[in-house]
Amino acid sequence: MANLQVCAGATLQCSFGAAPSVLNVLPTNRTMVGGVPAATLVDSIPIVNITPFAMCQSTANPTVIAATAAALGVFTPMPCVPVTPAPWIPGGAPTVLMGVAPALDAQGTLICAWGGVIKVAQPGQVTTFVP
Repeated sequence: MANLQVCAGATLQCSFGAAPSVLNVLPTNRTMVGGVPAATLVDSIPIVNITPFAMCQSTANPTVIAATAAALGVFTPMPCVPVTPAPWIPGGAPTVLMGVAPALDAQGTLICAWGGVIKVAQPGQVTTFVP
């Protein structure tokens, strides 16, 4: 079975996040999948494309470190603001270009600077069969 194309509205999950988030894709490439903008490997900008995952539980996150220190060593999760300094890592061979960037499939991963691994939980692409 082929990997599904990721598109706007896809559900993402971070290994240190407390809740899933949604992928926002701006329609700059003008490529649509099922009526919504298709994602590329460069759709990895925090807040613009990658929304927060509720609370961050990474001990490498400076806000978690500060809150834990303020609580006298009691681990204290803080609101998640993803820090993704690099684009998505393709899950398969990126053979389809959308504009100047390769398409993002459901096997792609994204690394957060605080140690989290962001994966696609649901690609947002829905197949409709017409009899």
